[in-house]
Amino acid sequence: MAPPSNRSGSNRKAQLSVFTGYVLASVGALIGAALLIISLWQPQAISGLRSMAVDATSSAGEAGASARTGGRSFFEAIAGYYRAGSRNAELQNENEVARVKLVEAQAIEQENKRLKAALGLRDGEVKPVALGRLIGSTSSSARRFAYISAGSSEGVGREMPVVSPMGLVGRIFETGSHSARVLLLTDSESMVPVRRSTDDVVAFAEGRPDGSLRIRLINLGINPLKKGDVFVTSGAGGLFRPNIPVAVVEELTKDGAVARLLSNPAATDYVSVEPVWQRDAVEMLSSSPSAPATESE
Repeated sequence: MAPPSNRSGSNRKAQLSVFTGYVLASVGALIGAALLIISLWQPQAISGLRSMAVDATSSAGEAGASARTGGRSFFEAIAGYYRAGSRNAELQNENEVARVKLVEAQAIEQENKRLKAALGLRDGEVKPVALGRLIGSTSSSARRFAYISAGSSEGVGREMPVVSPMGLVGRIFETGSHSARVLLLTDSESMVPVRRSTDDVVAFAEGRPDGSLRIRLINLGINPLKKGDVFVTSGAGGLFRPNIPVAVVEELTKDGAVARLLSNPAATDYVSVEPVWQRDAVEMLSSSPSAPATESE
């Protein structure tokens, strides 16, 4: 036979729990209503209870306020870091743009200086045949030439001197319609009559394979030169006008010196092509008969 069910006891416990809940709810409602009536009738009577309730919950409120403040500070720190990063990126971008603008301004300033130098060439004591840019030059071969952006259509002809703001560059070797080839002073076939700028010590400036000039004195004897002496064209031969700067002495030799070219083609932008200084004298020399000794050879 099956044991008797204990279902009636469980129902009784459930009913008792429900009844107890109703009783407690009713008592709580009555207490709340009584407190409400007392607070409306005599508010001072329950001020102590309110103070005790506030004191009891103040710790929890402080903890909540600290949590809110800490959370806000954390998010504000993240937002500030993000804003600082964005601002840093913007400043770096502005710095790069400013750097590019500075380079452009420096390039424009250098271009203005070169243009002023070109204007100085044009407004010099000798009216140039043409102005042009030096568009290329050889620097490592034994033969040294340069190319300028002016040719026969601008009146440029063979043997015309080429001058920069720093001094003599060379002379026209070949001409095209809108360009010309220049024989540089440092070419091994170049020879220019020069003199020391401070007196009448005369010499020839000859090109050397290493890109320097050899100053060969005409009057041999005690070498009167010293480092730093500046040589200019003497005007002898009639090709180059006098007093064009040519070179400065860097090293003394037995019969002269080794000099550095003042007008470096690698650092030259604008040049002027001048007319031959004394064309009649040049033509007379070029048309004169050879010496008998030369003919016998």
